[in-house]
Amino acid sequence: MKPSILLLILFSVGLTMTSCVSKKKFVGLQSELAKANEDLGKCGVDLNQYMSRLSACEQDLRNKETILQSRQQQMDDLRDQLTDCRSTRDKQLNQVGDLTVLSKSANDNINETLRQLEGKDKYIRLLQAAKTKADSINLALSVNLKTVLKDGIEDKDVEIKVDKTVVFINLSDKMLYESGSAKITSKANTVLGKIAAIIASRPDMEVMVEGYTDNVPIKTSCMDDNWDLSVKRATSVVRALQVTHKVDPNKLIAAGRGEWNTLAPNSTAEGRSTNRRTRIIIMPKLDQFYDLLNPNLAPK
Repeated sequence: MKPSILLLILFSVGLTMTSCVSKKKFVGLQSELAKANEDLGKCGVDLNQYMSRLSACEQDLRNKETILQSRQQQMDDLRDQLTDCRSTRDKQLNQVGDLTVLSKSANDNINETLRQLEGKDKYIRLLQAAKTKADSINLALSVNLKTVLKDGIEDKDVEIKVDKTVVFINLSDKMLYESGSAKITSKANTVLGKIAAIIASRPDMEVMVEGYTDNVPIKTSCMDDNWDLSVKRATSVVRALQVTHKVDPNKLIAAGRGEWNTLAPNSTAEGRSTNRRTRIIIMPKLDQFYDLLNPNLAPK
């Protein structure tokens, strides 16, 4: 059989079979096709939504990666800063260690200085107390002297002063001595007796007697010059205090000042009279005074 005839027979059979499908089944197939197309459309919509979500997720991922990179950079910067801080801390610790050594040395020096200042402060307080005590003693001494010497003595013949740590008694030469000599007058012995009584009540005091003259030259068989006269007059007063009035000689000092250390010009008779004088100085014992100047002897 020829192939063309065979194909014609098969086509006829197929056409016959197709025309044999029922209309109801055809309609059913069309419904299924429509539903399948509808489902396909929904799937397309869903696919588009999923694609949008995927795109959004990818964008969000990229943003997060950018943020993560930024955070990583910040962390790297913080690590660098931490490294610098540790380095600075180590340097500062070394500096603090050095400062601690210096501070200890400085603290030791400060403490030593404070100890020295404390010692000096005690010494200063000691001197102040000694000065206050001396001032009080001198004031009382001056009052006592003025009280006992006020009777029978003219003001111009005797002068009592308190100067710093000593009491000065200036006595005129006409009241103490015979003219041009070193001999003590009876009136002088009365005055010296009263002074001796005050001196005897002060065992912690020393007495210096200083003689002064004017500038009129003197030359006699007993006196070589004004130096000699001033010394002899001071010695006469010291001897009278010791022998006549029983003052301890260990407390007595005699000194001559000659025509020097004047109180007034020697150009007038009044000035020369003022300069001719004997000064009795009542003062703390010199060894006690020098002890006050020695911090090593100060009470602890």
